[in-house]
Amino acid sequence: MTADLPTLALAMFAALCVGVSKAGFGGISMVSVVVFAEIYGARLSTGLALPLLIAADITVYPAFRRFASWRPVWPLLLPTSIGLLGGWFLLGRIDDAVARRVIGAVVLAMVALQLGRRWWPRAYQEMADSRGFGYAAGVAGGFATMLANAAGPIIQLFLLSRRFNKMDLVGVAARFFLLVNLAKVPLSAGLALITPASLLENAKLLPAMWLGVWLGRRMLHRVPQRMFEWLVVVFAILAGLRLTLA
Repeated sequence: MTADLPTLALAMFAALCVGVSKAGFGGISMVSVVVFAEIYGARLSTGLALPLLIAADITVYPAFRRFASWRPVWPLLLPTSIGLLGGWFLLGRIDDAVARRVIGAVVLAMVALQLGRRWWPRAYQEMADSRGFGYAAGVAGGFATMLANAAGPIIQLFLLSRRFNKMDLVGVAARFFLLVNLAKVPLSAGLALITPASLLENAKLLPAMWLGVWLGRRMLHRVPQRMFEWLVVVFAILAGLRLTLA
């Protein structure tokens, strides 16, 4: 846990990034993944961040519930559950360095698919419209969120392929992650990654997370759709490289 003021300030910055990401800038969540991993260790950071993410989901969902609906969420749940179980199985069996590289590779693969939408739009759309593409995104998202709370860019890139505008995209993502993060609680608790000490650390970081949600909402209304899509891609590339090469 944080024992000095500079480390606490860095952790609060990561919590602020959690809030900003939940308000619509999913790629920024990778900043918090990297910072939390540096402070608490990659494996332990997954359990520490989870209650903070759930608090952010509960904060964001009411603000965006009028956008989109639950309908796009249901088809993702089965493949995401498969990915969650796979990530849970591996989390207790691989070290921090391997986990970081696996997540980085998954994020970069999804970025490549998103860039393919612009460079080869016809071929990409045929693939994106297939049932298999949604399953792949769900499995990869579940795997990434269980291993490192890093599914934000993957799910956002998938939703962008479905041509959601930025407000509906955030509405679907808020619903999806509220369910998925709640489902992760017993899995993380079973691995002893959520403890009384980690919950106390969450309490310290909550104000910074709420500030991040407020900032993210203000930014979302001021960033054009095209710029928003490119920001998601850029943040995902930087995060994927950082996780893969660290």
